[in-house]
Amino acid sequence: MSDPLIRACDHYVVLEPGTAEQLLSSDDTLAWLKGHLGRLETCPQDLKGLPPDDAALRLLETACELELEPGLSLQWFAVRLEPPGQS
Repeated sequence: MSDPLIRACDHYVVLEPGTAEQLLSSDDTLAWLKGHLGRLETCPQDLKGLPPDDAALRLLETACELELEPGLSLQWFAVRLEPPGQS
């Protein structure tokens, strides 16, 4: 189970081979993951059968890396832009 503090984060740093790191909102990160999942030839076993939105959310909440092909992976990391209680 993921740490509940991660779900309190509204932004993610996303790393994609060949591009500069990006800072995305949680909604944009979900869309980013959903787009990449849609382009995979084979979906990860734990995501098979899930609707695209649910698959992206499960991946966001339970992992920080998605292998696109051997040796080529995406990564994302939750970040807090403001200290807790400062929003």
